[in-house]
Amino acid sequence: MKFGLLLPHFGDHASRDRILDGSVRAEQLGFDSVWVRDHLVFEPHGEFEAPNREFYEPLTVLTAVGAVTKHITLGTATLIPYRHPLITAFTLASMTHLLGPRIIAGWGAGTFDHEFEAVGMGGIFRPELVESNANIFSRVWAEDDVDYEDEHFSFSGVSLYPKPAGPIPFWYGGATPASARRAAEYCDGWIPGRITLKTIEKRVAAMTKLTTENGRPMPTVGVVPPTSIGATEREAWEGTSLEGLLAWANKRGRWWVKPESGKFETAEDIEGSIIVGTPEQVVEQTSRFVDVGVDHLVFDLRLSFERWMDSIEMLGTAVIPALRDS
Repeated sequence: MKFGLLLPHFGDHASRDRILDGSVRAEQLGFDSVWVRDHLVFEPHGEFEAPNREFYEPLTVLTAVGAVTKHITLGTATLIPYRHPLITAFTLASMTHLLGPRIIAGWGAGTFDHEFEAVGMGGIFRPELVESNANIFSRVWAEDDVDYEDEHFSFSGVSLYPKPAGPIPFWYGGATPASARRAAEYCDGWIPGRITLKTIEKRVAAMTKLTTENGRPMPTVGVVPPTSIGATEREAWEGTSLEGLLAWANKRGRWWVKPESGKFETAEDIEGSIIVGTPEQVVEQTSRFVDVGVDHLVFDLRLSFERWMDSIEMLGTAVIPALRDS
C-alpha cells in the first residue's frame, strides 16, 4: 500500500509554509504522495471544518509543491468539473513538463449546486461532466485536429500542445455504488473520502466483478480517511468524539454498508471512516485497509492541522515504516 497526505490548503491553517514545508518533509520521510481538494465557492462542511472559507486553488497548489519537490506524486482528490475540459487538459499536460509525469487526476461530481450555478453550469447531471472530461482528455492528449461533441461540450480541429510528458491516471472519487461503477467502467482508479471498511470491501467486490465482465484492468483503490494522530490517545481524540462520529454516520452515511440494526451504534460499525490514536494504534487501524483491497491511503489530517508538522513526523517515522515492515 502507498501512503499520502491531504495538504492544508483550506480553512484556518491554510498557509504557504505549511503546504510547502510539509510537502518537502513528506518526501524526505518517504511518503508516496500529497493531495488537494477542489472547490470554487467554498462552504466548509460544518461537522468537521471551521467556518473559515479560505481555499487555495488546487492545481496552483500542486504546481508550487512540485517546484520544491522532486518525485513525490501530486494528486487531486478530487477535482470537480466546473472548468472547461480543454483548459484543464492544457494545465495538467503543462504541469507534467514542468514537474515531471507524477500527477494523478482524481475527479468527483461535486457536492454543492451553487458552485456550478456560479459559472452557468447549474442543472447539469454532473457525473456526465466528469465523463466528458475523461473522454476529451483521452482524445486531445493523444491526437491532433480533434473533433468532439457531446451533450455538454463541442469543438472541432483542436490540436492541444504540449502533450503530457507521461501518463496522467484518471481516478473517480466518491463513496456511492455509482462512483465505484463509473471507476470500473472508464477510470484508472477509485478514491472515496470518508467511508467504512465494510463499504470499501463491498465496492471492491462490485468493481472486480465489473472489470472481469468488461475486460478492463481493476482500478487502483484509494481512500482518504480523516486521521488524527497524537503522542497520547487523549491528544489524538481532541476535537472529536465517538458520539459525534456516530451521529455524523447516521446523518450522512446513507451510502455506507449498515449494520443489521440499520443504525450505526458502535465504533465497529464505522470502522475505517476515521483513524485516531497513538502511532501504534494508527498502525493497527491503517493495516486493516490492506485486507479490504486498498492500494493507496491518503491521511486527511484536517481534524488536527494545527499539529500538521508533528503529525507528519509521527506518521513518517513511526507509522509508515512499521506498516512497510509488516
